[in-house]
Amino acid sequence: MNRLDRTNHFQVLILGGGTAGITVAAQLQRKRPKVQIGIVEPSTKHYYQPLWTLSGAGVFPKEQSERDESAFIPRDATWVRESVQDILPGENAIFTREGTRITYDFLIVALGIQIDWDLIPGLRQGLGSQQICSNYSYQHVDYTWECIRGFSGGNALFTMPNTAVKCGGAPQKIMYLADDAMRKRGVRAKANIIYATAQPFLFAIEKYRTTLEQVVARKKIDVRLRHNLRAIDPEKKTVELDRIDIGDTVTLPFDLLHVTPPMSSPDVIKASPLANASGWVEVDPFTLQSPKFPNVFGVGDCSGLPTSKTGAAIRKQAPVVVANLISALESKPLEAKYDGYTSCPIVTGYGRLVLAEFDYEGTPRETFPIDQSKERLSMYLLKAYALPKLFWHGMLRGLA
Repeated sequence: MNRLDRTNHFQVLILGGGTAGITVAAQLQRKRPKVQIGIVEPSTKHYYQPLWTLSGAGVFPKEQSERDESAFIPRDATWVRESVQDILPGENAIFTREGTRITYDFLIVALGIQIDWDLIPGLRQGLGSQQICSNYSYQHVDYTWECIRGFSGGNALFTMPNTAVKCGGAPQKIMYLADDAMRKRGVRAKANIIYATAQPFLFAIEKYRTTLEQVVARKKIDVRLRHNLRAIDPEKKTVELDRIDIGDTVTLPFDLLHVTPPMSSPDVIKASPLANASGWVEVDPFTLQSPKFPNVFGVGDCSGLPTSKTGAAIRKQAPVVVANLISALESKPLEAKYDGYTSCPIVTGYGRLVLAEFDYEGTPRETFPIDQSKERLSMYLLKAYALPKLFWHGMLRGLA
């Protein structure tokens, strides 16, 4: 392939047309309509992934989470429907897999997070069959509900890996909903629900952890801290779990297995000069500017920020990136600051939700004048009905 067949240049080039990339592009175009924006994104579909938890629990059809990507590309932006192959910040250029060389004045890296299905032997082969399911795949989220509604007893195992994931509370949500569904069908007494998490705690922030500890106690869920999924045998329907504190491995049988797969920074970032030691885009935690390349900013899940990777975090990061990018375009100091705000709406059952909101310091940053660590119907309705509308009609339009 001749990688120099075609060349394009943009004032601002955005890598990734997911939530972070589109939100930044929409806000930037509203504030500076004349800025030339290019968006590199191969996918023709856009997904509201937080809805997949409820889809996997039979609440909404998964199709409700899907829209055409073309509907959200800002009107005057150029959509490059290709995949990023190489990032060369020293040359202010990138190459696509299709052979296009694109140069830029400023670069926004918003490539999201990579799901590493193949790091768990047996996962890819078994997913979508043998009662092995995962809400982290649009293709297979329907199978989660099929497994839950067809469950008649035995071990129901839910896992959380030893890596960063999209929304740290998501691995628990489907477990709590499955517990509710089993109770409604009268099979909960025949079930042994196990939560195997590589983390040393149920949730990082104490205020919300206290509530969740009460939830698992009430639901009689067997929590196995510092247990990391190592391998799956789909035929024997067993898993191997590394017991991190002890340093050995335990084998467990399962009758239902929901896997939260390990995740990492996209390989193209790991291989680039933008990566930190862990492979994420290295940025200043407050300005979101690269310390090595001042004309590069990172936003969203691919950024090496010490906070949970959520859409709510993106909603607060995007205006900071846009404000600082405009300052950089105008050769002014970067004054906008991101404080690490993120949010995890943790569904604890049908009609119940704990709305965790916090910053870099782990300090609760709650939106409403109530104790959000309590399980509430109102917060469940917020997640199920209000937040999707805010996403489609607010964030992706640059209005929220």
